[in-house]
Amino acid sequence: MLAIAVHGGAGVLPAAELTAERRRAFQDGLEAALRAGYRVLEAGGVSLDAVVAAVKVLEDDPLFNAGRGSVLAANGQHELDASIMDGRDLRAGSVTGVRHVRNPIELARLVMDRSPHVMLAGPGADEFAVEVGLSPVTNDYFATDRRRLELERYLRGGADPGDEAVLGTVGAVALDAQGNLAAATSTGGMTGKKWGRVGDSPIIGAGTYAANDCCAVSATGHGEYFIRAAVAHEIASLVRYRAMSVIEAADEVVMKQLVKLGGSGGVIAVGCDGSIAMPFSSPGMLRGAMDSRGRVETGILK
Repeated sequence: MLAIAVHGGAGVLPAAELTAERRRAFQDGLEAALRAGYRVLEAGGVSLDAVVAAVKVLEDDPLFNAGRGSVLAANGQHELDASIMDGRDLRAGSVTGVRHVRNPIELARLVMDRSPHVMLAGPGADEFAVEVGLSPVTNDYFATDRRRLELERYLRGGADPGDEAVLGTVGAVALDAQGNLAAATSTGGMTGKKWGRVGDSPIIGAGTYAANDCCAVSATGHGEYFIRAAVAHEIASLVRYRAMSVIEAADEVVMKQLVKLGGSGGVIAVGCDGSIAMPFSSPGMLRGAMDSRGRVETGILK
């Protein structure tokens, strides 16, 4: 069984902004990420490589709030976060507050593979990227006119932090032919965030989690709530200890526990049987799924 799911952020999608052209662009971006990841799985590759391939497509697409196209912090800088987890052995890698790494998900993978650590932050993470051979980019590389306008609107008092059309974060989860699960998440954070703010995306157990005995999860939404609820690990625990299906567990955490706290957003999750869950409590979540049973779908609104 092969299965992959991706997300491109959860939040509010005003009808006026969701033109037919933009809807098609979102769907094309999601489908490109799905197919990039699925090609790895179909060729016999491991789930870890598949989720990196999928997330890199979304990081390189300026429509999404990760990599190029990331939102701006209140100080006018881009600060990017990413994490990855291997369900085979619970190895994980994470970076937060990076400013000069084109594809933060690649750096998270390198932290996992080529350092004794799980998380590196800020200038230390950027320095490690150079040490392991990633060519730095200027911080302006991530900027787009749309993100500059969003920050200007926020600084004028016209919006709350993270109040852009789609809240941050892209991610992917996958199951390969050997039964291995993996999850990856990447984000630019929230428009107007305090510099140095860390959300759930780089935190293992909050925004990302994978273990072969239960499921792989990547989250998107208002990160502070996802941290407090340890959303990704909570879903895994319900599968592992309560024998819930991944669909039941994801629904319990996202639609009940998270909502009770006052948080909104969603997750993508894949179980060890290949079942895929994509619940969200926000008005919209950019999402897609593909598997070896012939499923190919993308979605934006409820």
